[in-house]
Amino acid sequence: MAVFYCERDGKVKVKLKVKLKRMISLLGGCPGRKQLNPTLISMTVALAMGIIAGQLSAQTTSPKAQLSSPVTSFANSTPWEFGGLVQGGVGLEQRTNYNFILFGGHLGKVLTPQLGSGLLRGNFEYAVEFFPFWQAHTPTFQRLMCSAPNTGCSAPYTVGGTYTGMSFTPAIFRWNFTRGHRLMPWVQAAGGVLWTDHKFPAVGDLNPADPTQTGPNADTSVWNFTPQGGVGFHYFLKPAQSLDFSINGVHISSASLGDKNPGVNVSLQMSLGYTWWK
Repeated sequence: MAVFYCERDGKVKVKLKVKLKRMISLLGGCPGRKQLNPTLISMTVALAMGIIAGQLSAQTTSPKAQLSSPVTSFANSTPWEFGGLVQGGVGLEQRTNYNFILFGGHLGKVLTPQLGSGLLRGNFEYAVEFFPFWQAHTPTFQRLMCSAPNTGCSAPYTVGGTYTGMSFTPAIFRWNFTRGHRLMPWVQAAGGVLWTDHKFPAVGDLNPADPTQTGPNADTSVWNFTPQGGVGFHYFLKPAQSLDFSINGVHISSASLGDKNPGVNVSLQMSLGYTWWK
């Protein structure tokens, strides 16, 4: 059993116990005063963990290795990020026959340097999203509109179908996990508002004796709110560009702005986007 030490500027000290001296030559010897090669560091870490069943300290990561990681480069900075995304999904529970499709953009600002340690290490980001194209496809059905029970009813007409509108989410609170090299996961909570070209969702039936479904106050609203939460990740294809994916649970409710508020209790929506970092 032999013991080998490598030092760099008196700061980095790695102690490896090995059975073969040749292993040091495989690692390329001591780095001296030159910056360590990132590939060499990865090999060192893997071999050290296998031999001594431990983990190298954070000091063994050279400045060059840190700069080569897009996640590390943004971990202790406060960059802006902006990009486009497409989002789609389905309703759950009583709304499984609802489908959604959205096109829009995202703008975010990292507000803190890297905080914490371990698996939860990361930074805090505030962001907004705007979808100038929001569309829902819902079932169609017939309903009546009556001025009073059993009197003054309209002819049956069709409601439901396709709704088109815009969605704005002005408050996105996101925690980015910064332990990765190219992959940066996140969790978030958000709240927004939705406008549709006619009252969403449709309600009513063909029973003139039930004013809650066919009376003059049996209608919803063109304005709805969209509290939501989800998970996702950035995958850096380039040092300042990432491919993004997320899964969000979105609730849609008018908060009783309309006479009725059936809403969409839960919809599951997935997004795919591309982001530039500055």
